[in-house]
Amino acid sequence: MKKVKKHTFRFSGAAPDVDRSVSKRIIVFASVIGGVFLVLLCRLVYLQVFSYHDYVVKKDDYTSILQYTSAPRGQIYDCKGRVLAKTVVSHNIVFTSPNNMTTEDYLIYANRLATVFDVKLDDFSLQAKKEAYIAWKNMLDADDPGYAGNNFLTEKERVAYTSGMWGSDAESRKYSILMSRISEEDLKEMGDDELKTYVIYSRMVSNLSTGQESVILEDVPDEDVAYLVEHKTEFPGFDVDFGGWKREYPYGETLSDVLGRVSTSTEGLPAESKEYYLSKGYQLNAPVGVSGLEYQYNDILAGTEEISKITYDSNGLALKETVQSARKGNDIVISVDIDLQLTMDDTVKNVLQANAGTRNRENFTSLFMCTMNPNDGSVLALSGYQIDLETRKMTYFASGNYVSLANPGSCIKGATVYMGLSEGVVKPGETIMDEVMNINGEEFGSFENHGPVNDVSALEVSSNVYMFHVAIRLGGDTYREGKPLAIGDVQGTFNKMRRYYSMFGLGNKTGLDIPGEVQGYMGAIMNPGQLLNYSIGQLDMYTPMQLLQYVSVIATGGDMYGPHFLEYAKEVGGSQIFDVYGKRLEAVLPEQNDAYLDRVKEGFRACVTSGNCGNALKDMEQPMAAKTGTAEVESVWTTANLLGFGPYDDPKVAFACVSPTSSVNNESVADNICGSSVVGPVLDKYFELYPQ
Repeated sequence: MKKVKKHTFRFSGAAPDVDRSVSKRIIVFASVIGGVFLVLLCRLVYLQVFSYHDYVVKKDDYTSILQYTSAPRGQIYDCKGRVLAKTVVSHNIVFTSPNNMTTEDYLIYANRLATVFDVKLDDFSLQAKKEAYIAWKNMLDADDPGYAGNNFLTEKERVAYTSGMWGSDAESRKYSILMSRISEEDLKEMGDDELKTYVIYSRMVSNLSTGQESVILEDVPDEDVAYLVEHKTEFPGFDVDFGGWKREYPYGETLSDVLGRVSTSTEGLPAESKEYYLSKGYQLNAPVGVSGLEYQYNDILAGTEEISKITYDSNGLALKETVQSARKGNDIVISVDIDLQLTMDDTVKNVLQANAGTRNRENFTSLFMCTMNPNDGSVLALSGYQIDLETRKMTYFASGNYVSLANPGSCIKGATVYMGLSEGVVKPGETIMDEVMNINGEEFGSFENHGPVNDVSALEVSSNVYMFHVAIRLGGDTYREGKPLAIGDVQGTFNKMRRYYSMFGLGNKTGLDIPGEVQGYMGAIMNPGQLLNYSIGQLDMYTPMQLLQYVSVIATGGDMYGPHFLEYAKEVGGSQIFDVYGKRLEAVLPEQNDAYLDRVKEGFRACVTSGNCGNALKDMEQPMAAKTGTAEVESVWTTANLLGFGPYDDPKVAFACVSPTSSVNNESVADNICGSSVVGPVLDKYFELYPQ
């Protein structure tokens, strides 16, 4: 058998090269893998160590919601520490929506809540019922004419709404229209139980877009609280807020429109001031000041809200974790003395009630009075009432002292005399004959002829004629019997007179720290005859508060202090944290004219001592100074005013009383009711509280 020869092939030098090549590739590959793992490790370390907090925050942003709950509100006190507006505990039923609820679920649980608990329709505002009605209409088919309340829109409005012509304001405009047009008769389309269910439903879904907690029922009784706590599984999303609060006003209607109102937790931000509050960081469901001092000082009273983080468990139910505790709002102290205030309220109310609509007072429907310390502007009390002459229903209207206007009448004469003396058109002590004046065949005069009067006695007897001479001379003319007035610059004379009156605060907002104050009314007719009327307070109109500031300037000898309510604020612990006003000196009359103001003060004092300002002031133990004012209204009625200050040598209180159209304008004119019935009892109470 033939042997096959075996050959062994050798590649000289090849094996070492291959080994080296493979080794290099392995090293490179391993290096790449190692580098990748090193990068991943560094990234992991960076994420776990350096960026951990940022990613936790991002995770929370995606999986949780921040919920804001208003803190208990600070309280409002009078100048002696009596509570005028207080915050009391209120147990509220609240709702935070689970994240898996359907519309049918909301309605089921809304109906269950309305059925199980003692819910009454009277507990809901008309606005809440209208919103429930709109929610009910939203359940209709989209092609139904009444869907979403569209039947309340005109054809033109429907086109504007659906076409986008109303822009971003479309929903708010539609809401305003529906709320104004839905009547109580329309609400009867729904049964009582259905209406209650939909009120609760609309509150449950009101904050769905924000995830915020909604207050469903406020100030619920303890037995309802206990039942909900024991049966929470039957009411998913519902809970009891044991930290809830509500506002109470211990003195009822007293100062009600001045203190104002706070929106409830179910109301949240009021529509008329929503944008204002949103711009300041308030949430839509925050109870806030709606009017009066509650609105003016809301930021001080509101406190710091509680912030909670809301997450959801596997069942979709909300879990709450507090991340910032609430801090109660600061308290404020105002200058009003509630004892004086109550006396003033009773006096004004009783006088109006007893005299309105009686003989010679057939058009007497409102009455106002206000007082303050002329030396610093602190408002001590203010009151006002209106009456419906048919029903005899009385309405509290203390805010009328800064939102209503009246002709001052002869009260203005103090400023007229000061102007005449300051301009040098009359001299101190100069005598002018008070008798009927004949100007171009038309007669002008005082209530009666007073004979010779000077600057002081003209104020004592309330001489019209003296003031007429001041106005005529101010215009560059002199009185000539039977001749027309020859005043070259009527407009300039009016401007000069207004400038002097404004030096006392007349015709200007006083700057009272409360919303809604009006400026005054400037008469438009300007002719020489109206100059005469203007000099005796028969043209421009002012608020009672402006008249109060005017007489306070006279009382202080020329210093004008801004009237104010707020004295200071107190932090939660009770210590004072800041003054807000103190003495706010707004203006000072020229020092070189001080002697002229002293003459005015003498005239006001003489009005009291002579009895021309009424026996109540004349008989007071404390020496008072005052001026009456009677203004014609439409030639048919007269408005009676009385303002003054005291004690005369060291004034501590100034007052103004205004009784619009409180008498007929004829020979049967009734007495000045401010002097005969109002001012005396109020000042007696003041001096009882603050003996001099």
